Amino acid sequence: MSSLAYDVLVIGSGAAGLSLALRLADHARVAVLSKTALTESNTLYAQGGISAVLDEGDSIESHIQDTLVAGAGLCDPDTVRLVVSHGKECIDWLLDRGVPFTEVVSENGGHHLHLTREGGHTHRRVVHAADATGLAVETSLEQHTRAHPGIEVFEYHNVIDLITAKKLGGREQRVLGAYVLDSQEQKVKTFRARYVVLASGGASKVYLYTSNPDIATGDGIAIAWRAGARVANMEFIQFHPTCLFHPHARSFLISEAVRGEGGRLLLADGSPFMPRFDPRGELAPRDVVARAIDHEMKRLGVDCVFLDVSHQPAEFIKSHFPTIYARCLELGIDITRQPIPVVPAAHYTCGGVLADHEARTDIPGLYAVGEVACTGLHGANRMASNSLLECLVFAKQAAEDILRGLKDQPNPPELPEWDESQVTDSDEEVVVSHNWDEIRRFMWDYVGIVRTDKRLQRALRRVELLKQEIAEYYGNFRVTSDLLELRNLVIVAELIIRSALLRKESRGLHFTLDYPGLETRKPPANTILVP
Repeated sequence: MSSLAYDVLVIGSGAAGLSLALRLADHARVAVLSKTALTESNTLYAQGGISAVLDEGDSIESHIQDTLVAGAGLCDPDTVRLVVSHGKECIDWLLDRGVPFTEVVSENGGHHLHLTREGGHTHRRVVHAADATGLAVETSLEQHTRAHPGIEVFEYHNVIDLITAKKLGGREQRVLGAYVLDSQEQKVKTFRARYVVLASGGASKVYLYTSNPDIATGDGIAIAWRAGARVANMEFIQFHPTCLFHPHARSFLISEAVRGEGGRLLLADGSPFMPRFDPRGELAPRDVVARAIDHEMKRLGVDCVFLDVSHQPAEFIKSHFPTIYARCLELGIDITRQPIPVVPAAHYTCGGVLADHEARTDIPGLYAVGEVACTGLHGANRMASNSLLECLVFAKQAAEDILRGLKDQPNPPELPEWDESQVTDSDEEVVVSHNWDEIRRFMWDYVGIVRTDKRLQRALRRVELLKQEIAEYYGNFRVTSDLLELRNLVIVAELIIRSALLRKESRGLHFTLDYPGLETRKPPANTILVP
């Protein structure tokens, strides 16, 4: 079977991947790979919204300052300015593609976008579609993607590894394509492309409890690392403070906008606790809120705390949070009358593949966009609703850079086919499921919201053993999607642990009992790992 050839291969189908593909498709042949169904991505489940300066009382400088404060000294100011400055332009781009953002009617009868407020923001600047913004964005982009003749969609295609010129014996590191498992046909295909874009999302599935869908296994970070790209700031894993605590809804998120609209965090006896931890209370940045909840749960030995918005009018709650209201009601919780049981859960990967202002990585021809990338926007802690904005802005940046170079970049050569002549079908699938569970459990126990060097060293010893075991298994058996995800998860786990061990301070999302304060003797630095 000869390789499939495209101008641009986009790996991932969330807001970053689809908006990038649409920006390219009038001028290039684009392939979009999705590990499962096209819309199954972190974007689909994003409830809150997209931050952008749209109100006359707000300003670009205010949004920049809020982001820098939340990032705890590690944001790149130039990146922050770049992203924030393009906020309105990207919202307009989505509106032109029919995204149905929530509007309000003004006194003169006109319509304008409703803006909500979330943790870390000093103004209302979060554009949203009720409490299902990601769903509105993803489905709109999906419709345009499927309709565009310049885009070919490959669902249920899971990338195994990137192909670089260096791997084929050349001197240059340039990316030439990828080996990809068609998981429905159970065969490996060879894709070649002039440019490859990683838009594969984050890695929160490396933890036992997460708000993310099952696909968030850090694939792009792992395959970029194996190809020779640097990664940065992997210790900064954001734990969302409020995931629904219920046996039948372990990954259902309770949007930060609930706190933005007056929701209060309470203990079981009804007493509030956030004012004891931060003067901003429930509107403190996520790392502060998550640690406060974690502290109270451990102090009291309880399984959850409660988020109460029932003091708001019932119609207000139903109109602002229809998805959350309906899901909770299905589970017997009426949020207009009762508090919601919540726990923290792994939510967002602030680190990732190092990328510049055009989303270029260390490897020529390879770009990283969205949660898979570390651009300098988030620093040590992502501010709410800056993530979808980052996806849109860097998709624009990458598309413009690719189009500038497209005409001068030759097609890659024919590539060797995938060789599985030395492997057999697995007779030990239990190894995959057992190792998957073990990684996620020790990462939760030892590399969670609060860390110590002793716990991190314990986790590192386990991950090193598992890495050897998984490599041996991978070498002997035909690849499956579960095996590919496990192989990527163990690499991401190791990168998180190694990064956490290097940071001898508590900053942003990384909190260690061994170094509870900030390192003040030298300027704050990013944690950069080199393959």
